[in-house]
Amino acid sequence: MEILRFPGLGWEIPISRVAVSIGSLEIYWYGVIIAVGFGLGLWVYLSHNRSCGIHPDEGLDIILWSMLGAIVGARAYYVAFQWDHYKDNLKEIFNLRGGGLAIYGGIIGALIVAFIVCRSKKLPMLPVADAAFPGVMLGQAIGRWGNFFNMEAFGTNTTLPWGMTSDTISNYLSRHQAALLAQGVVVDPAMPVHPTFLYESLWNLIGVAVLLLWLFPRRSYDGQITLGYTAWYGLGRFFVEGLRTDSLMWGSVRVSQVLGGVLFIVAAGLMLAIFLWSRKPMTLEYIEGEKKPRFVLRRYVDTEESRQRMAMLDRKLAEKKNGKKPAQPEEKEDEHERKDH
Repeated sequence: MEILRFPGLGWEIPISRVAVSIGSLEIYWYGVIIAVGFGLGLWVYLSHNRSCGIHPDEGLDIILWSMLGAIVGARAYYVAFQWDHYKDNLKEIFNLRGGGLAIYGGIIGALIVAFIVCRSKKLPMLPVADAAFPGVMLGQAIGRWGNFFNMEAFGTNTTLPWGMTSDTISNYLSRHQAALLAQGVVVDPAMPVHPTFLYESLWNLIGVAVLLLWLFPRRSYDGQITLGYTAWYGLGRFFVEGLRTDSLMWGSVRVSQVLGGVLFIVAAGLMLAIFLWSRKPMTLEYIEGEKKPRFVLRRYVDTEESRQRMAMLDRKLAEKKNGKKPAQPEEKEDEHERKDH
């Protein structure tokens, strides 16, 4: 048990990293919060599958495989930028309980696996991503509170009323004071720090509301929610990362800050370009001998392929639930009849 203090507010909060102890088994708050974030994020994702043209049964398969990619990607990204720490102790790479998961790496890993699974299922990936990213952002908002219990992911010194401090925070700043000074960051271990985990959590909660309540009802093309998530999260991470004292560094560059800024510019630029293009009068060009629009905004949910695929899966699930053998496609039945004759 340790005391987390907010001197400006006069608060002192006793914090324990352990949520439950069962004999020698200890379940940490960090793991509990991550599990809650994943569960609620999964619920948001599955509840929006159909509105993106994806059957929830197939959507669940994709997201479960993607979670494996997220874990591997998050660890690999972190290890890559902390290689000096791991190169002489390779076994520590697999010690996930010791911490060290990077959100950007997790997203990259999840997207790679999702792309592979979607290709194997012959499904477009963008509508899957559109359904997923509001849930991803909700999971991130909740997951940041794991940092609260671990007393990590905090920022530089502040005199704001909500500045916080503890023995863990002071000890960390003392150990890294010289390294931070080399980066141009001056810290006083005795002073309160920015609760940057809280800043990012609140920013992401607002982002979830923006995506679900404003952008989703106006979704006019596949990839729109994905771009919205990328722009919103990138912008927030750019500013929050600039305050943190535990940034992954590439030389003197804060990797996540630069990446956040680049992603915001690219995603926001694409959204603006598509919006402006969509307001122009439609022009037709000769394509394959016919006058057709060269580029139109499309949603997979509006296609006959999506409707037929979801109807087929609904029918199979209903037949399975009723204990009936799923009917075979007509073409296969015809093929068998031809072989019998």
